[in-house]
Amino acid sequence: MGLKPQNRINIKNKKAYFEYEMLEVLIAGIQLQGTEIKSLRAGKAGLVDSFCQFYDGELYVKNMHIAEYFFGSINNHESKRERKLLLQKRELNKLERKLKESGLTIIPLRLFITDRGFAKLEIALAKGKKTFDKRETLKQKDAKRDIDRAMKF
Repeated sequence: MGLKPQNRINIKNKKAYFEYEMLEVLIAGIQLQGTEIKSLRAGKAGLVDSFCQFYDGELYVKNMHIAEYFFGSINNHESKRERKLLLQKRELNKLERKLKESGLTIIPLRLFITDRGFAKLEIALAKGKKTFDKRETLKQKDAKRDIDRAMKF
């Protein structure tokens, strides 16, 4: 009777792994409005072309698309508004310091809902890949696929 329904919301940014080399991964809470969480639970969100930026010592995610809630009224949310990320102060300071030091960026990797019902965003401190790095990644992926095919037969 007291069983909770299994939430399988797990939205990934597949393009990020191709474009960037991940250095450090963190999980941050995300500040959402009422209709945004309902849209998110319906699986209507996208992380393509989204990135994180600091404003006044706070970290915000930009260009993250959460579709407007279908049953929403006049109080519905904007689909691409800036959303505040919730991290501890020392984590924010550490990230801000690393961003100022070198040419790194913070990108969202995965958006999911925890067992307790909270929306979380997995972010990574990342370094952009050069073209030859991307080609090397594709070669490794193809080689692994060929090996897996050979092992199957």
